This record gives sequence, C-alpha cells and structure tokens, in this order.
Amino acid sequence: MLRDFFSKKKKYATIPSERAKQEVPEGLMTKCPSCRTIMYTKELKKNLYVCSSCGHHHRMTAYERIESLIDQGTFEEFDKDMIAKDPLNFPTYEEKLEQDRKKTDLNEAVVTGRGTMNGYNTVIGVMDARFRMGSMGSVVGEKITRAIERAIETKEPFILFSASGGARMQEGVLSLMQMAKTSAALQKLDREGGLFISIMTHPTTGGVSASFASLGDYNFAEPKALIGFAGRRIIEQTIRQELPEDFQTAEFLLKHGQLDRVVHRQDMKDTLVKVLSMHQ
Repeated sequence: MLRDFFSKKKKYATIPSERAKQEVPEGLMTKCPSCRTIMYTKELKKNLYVCSSCGHHHRMTAYERIESLIDQGTFEEFDKDMIAKDPLNFPTYEEKLEQDRKKTDLNEAVVTGRGTMNGYNTVIGVMDARFRMGSMGSVVGEKITRAIERAIETKEPFILFSASGGARMQEGVLSLMQMAKTSAALQKLDREGGLFISIMTHPTTGGVSASFASLGDYNFAEPKALIGFAGRRIIEQTIRQELPEDFQTAEFLLKHGQLDRVVHRQDMKDTLVKVLSMHQ
C-alpha cells in the first residue's frame, strides 16, 4: 500500500495555452464585478442582466431596456438620424463621436420613441452610457425635449431612464443650456397635467441629475445606482468631512427622501404599469 502511494505520479495544475483561450468565443462568459461569479452571458441576458448570485445590476443597452419594457412590435423611434456637430471645434471631438457610433450602433447617447406597455400608450426615453458616457450634449437635450413635447401633444405619459456622466464638456455652455431647456419642457408638461416618471440608473450624475432626472412626478432608481452631482472626493474636500460609506447610492437617497422607491429591474415593468394604470 505504501509502495503504491509513493509510486503515484504527481499531478500539477496546467495553464491553458493561448490557443485554448482563443477557442472560447468572445463574449460567451461574463464575470460579475460585484461577487466575481462567472456566468454565461446568454443566461445573464435572460435574467435582464441581473446577477443571479448577488443581484448586481449590470448595464443594459438602450434597445435592450426598451425591449424589456415596451410591447413587442409597438415601438416607434423618434429623431433617430439626429447627430451632433462640433460647434466649438473641440480637438478630436468629431473623431470620437464617429468611433462611438461604430461601437454602439447609436447616433447619440439617448433613444426616444413611443409604444405601449401592457397596452398603455407611453412616450419613452432611454440613455445609453456606452455613447460618450451618456453625456448630455445639444442633441441629447433636443431629443429629450422633443419627446416631452410629443407627450404633451398626444397627452401620453413620459418615462425617462437616465444613465449619464453629466454635461458634455466638448460642447461647453451649449451643453449646460440643455439643463434649462429640458427642465422648461417638463414644466410645460406639468402645467398640461402630464405625467413624468424618472428612473435613475447607474450612474446618473452631474448636470443630468441636477436637471430633468430629478424632476419626475415619480422618481425611481435601480438598486445601488450611483446618483449625485459632484464627485465624492470633491464634496469631502469642500466640506472637510468624511461622507457615509453608502453616500450617493440609490438606497441613501431613498432614506433621505430624494427618491420615491428603489425598484429591482425584474419588478420595473410591473411597477411602471401600476403607475400608468393609476393615471389612466
């Protein structure tokens, strides 16, 4: 027995060769940034990009989110071909816009349109953080404003999913003007008795959080979404105090009365349909 034990060959772990790595199709697996669980991307998509192990909400593209909410075959997109120019002749801005168009198959950082949600007519806008980090330039502000105006014309509710790094620096003051323009359009919607539901996703920051994203009749957010205006470090340096660990999260804002509800993505459609039915 001892002879058999010592005669066994030692086994060593092997590192997969480069060829073996290349044989695994790109995008087949996804690692959760929160719990580090590795899962099939196809399964993650079926679960609306929510980690089944820890509940982490991965980012969705604008069209994936619309597909998860709007009744099949009812979505009509607005202003799809509207594209940004370079009004300030900012270095390499046009090249970066073109790169993002090719990478995302989007012309801008927001998709707007109308459709039905469980039969309820609605105008919807969804920001996509893959395009210039969802920053708000002239086109983003114009598309959102036009969507609001159509909601006023058709007397339909307006739903907007925000995901943004803030105003787009390459367009300077023209970008900052979109904060006032979208807010004025929402005030008009309110005067006409229209309904605006704002949903903040990760991240919603800067000029977007300081304007239309916070002006909803209902302000919802996804779990653990980063929501705020200035960065954590800047605020701590300004007030000379250490901020709470969960500062600028959706849960912190809910606790302090700045949100109406934190809604899990798998409950989002049911929640929105309930609100739409109440205001029908």
